[in-house]
Amino acid sequence: MNIVEYENYQENKDHSLADFPYNTYLCSIPLDFTEVPLHWHDEMEIIYIKKGRGIVTVDFRSYHVEGPNLILVRPGQLHSIEQYRDDSMEYENILFSPNLLMSKAEESRIMDFMSGFLSGLIRVPTHFTPVYPYYEDIASCIDACDEIMKTRPQGYEFFIKSKLFELLFVLDNRCKNFGPEDSNKKTLEKMRIVLKYVENHYRDHIAVADVAKISGFSESHFMRYFKDAMGSSFIDYLKDYRLTMAARMLQSSEESILIISEEAGFSNLSYFNRSFKDKYKMTPREYRKQCQ
Repeated sequence: MNIVEYENYQENKDHSLADFPYNTYLCSIPLDFTEVPLHWHDEMEIIYIKKGRGIVTVDFRSYHVEGPNLILVRPGQLHSIEQYRDDSMEYENILFSPNLLMSKAEESRIMDFMSGFLSGLIRVPTHFTPVYPYYEDIASCIDACDEIMKTRPQGYEFFIKSKLFELLFVLDNRCKNFGPEDSNKKTLEKMRIVLKYVENHYRDHIAVADVAKISGFSESHFMRYFKDAMGSSFIDYLKDYRLTMAARMLQSSEESILIISEEAGFSNLSYFNRSFKDKYKMTPREYRKQCQ
């Protein structure tokens, strides 16, 4: 897994064993960060909003969420989290690999059961609120996993697996084909390539020509495509992403502001300072002091 936007927050906060890929993280917006940029990964993710309000996007659809709500993110789906106005939001991130539920003896049967859901061929809702008929059935599975993770008694891994299977059973038997229609798959696939490239290379010099090439477009076509899909230019998106990463580092690192600006991909300190103040309404130094 490579979720760069969480790496600073998750430092020294590993909630799972290496051979049991089930992770839970408690997060607060804006206390921990004001946003999680658009990204994707191969893990299943459940965003469990406990208190407050915020905005979550999944495959370019925006959901206004408030506690208690659940957002279901399949592997490969593009998603982001951001602050709503001046409101705060407390939520739990649950991340697990679909391989967690595989066993050699029954692998083919499990894959038959899960493949439609994981690939999106079986549509299920993304946003679950307490008024949804099966919200309690779904939330109770996650609540039970949270509770046993507090003490991790012997065999807790089997209990968590059983609850995840129960969750998938509810989705498959009671929520099937009630989800949103798939967005343009070609657009999503191209965007996944672009966003992963930014995630892995934002520290380096990135030219529009480089990103256009990996996405299979001419420069002019790529710029139009990105603006239509994201609502902003690629240059503006890249700058905003780098500023978000810089804010993470200001919270978690004691490096100088010059070093942090370079680590975030800025080659000019004055430009970094101006851009940071435009986004966060304070200087990097003031931001760091506020977070201490």
